[in-house]
Amino acid sequence: MLKSALIGAVALTLAGCATVDVANYRSERPPLDLARYFNGTVDGWGMFQDRSGQVVRRFTVRIDGTWDGNRGTLDEHFEFSDGEKQNRVWTLVKDGDRYTGTAGDVVGAGQGIQQGNAFNMRYVLRVPWAGRTIDVDMDDWMWRIDEQTVLNRTAMTKFGFRVGEVTLSLRKR
Repeated sequence: MLKSALIGAVALTLAGCATVDVANYRSERPPLDLARYFNGTVDGWGMFQDRSGQVVRRFTVRIDGTWDGNRGTLDEHFEFSDGEKQNRVWTLVKDGDRYTGTAGDVVGAGQGIQQGNAFNMRYVLRVPWAGRTIDVDMDDWMWRIDEQTVLNRTAMTKFGFRVGEVTLSLRKR
């Protein structure tokens, strides 16, 4: 009985580590060209759900994007339902279908890849929590739906355990 429980626990742990390969989307259209889509202003509406699925925060975001060759700046202006405002400025550097991203509250640099209509970037975000900060692993996905719309879903984990999820709908002006 103990052996069966141990095998089950290992199987569940390994299943939790499985990820989708962004290459699965390489033939999906319309393609998501980050430099083209995030050049100008993009508006967004989103929510944060805790690990139980409860919506604990809602927000809007305005993203002002500019590009100079393979280097882009995404200036994100968040306004949360409780009135809090935040700003995050991403610097993205493109190398083929791969991206490196940095921001003030990102630990080190995020690594991303774009294929077809999808983009996936993984990074560590330093977030305020209980009067201090903690580092959370982010698995950030975007899918282009049509010329103006991108859907974004980000899984947040700590020590391999899901702590929350962000869902965001983006619309290019």
